[in-house]
Amino acid sequence: MTSLKPYLIRSVYEWIVDNDLTPHLLVNAEINKGNLPTNYIEDGKIILNMRPQAIAALSLGNEFIEFNAKFSGKPMQIAASVNAVMAIYAKENGKGLVFDQENNDNEPPPVQTPPNKPSLRVVK
Repeated sequence: MTSLKPYLIRSVYEWIVDNDLTPHLLVNAEINKGNLPTNYIEDGKIILNMRPQAIAALSLGNEFIEFNAKFSGKPMQIAASVNAVMAIYAKENGKGLVFDQENNDNEPPPVQTPPNKPSLRVVK
């Protein structure tokens, strides 16, 4: 099966924009395989403003989120790995989704074995 994460990102992005709010993407720059503005990375993370009026050529793909934006007046093509996305939320109220960072490599979660069943014995 394909990862659910890109579909959730797309739907939350659309929901935020439909409510006239500003979508922000929190990206773990340390595991990102795309292109990010390094001058704006703090503590290994970057927050990207994805307001439709601030970006162009947005592509919310299954592997990468790509768009064009300006940083300090310089145009730049941004590419953020979907796996590196930590959260998508509305700037104004913080509503959105935070993704589990423990299971962030598109592998299914480990199968948990049920605990040992207690055994009963007859006491006479």
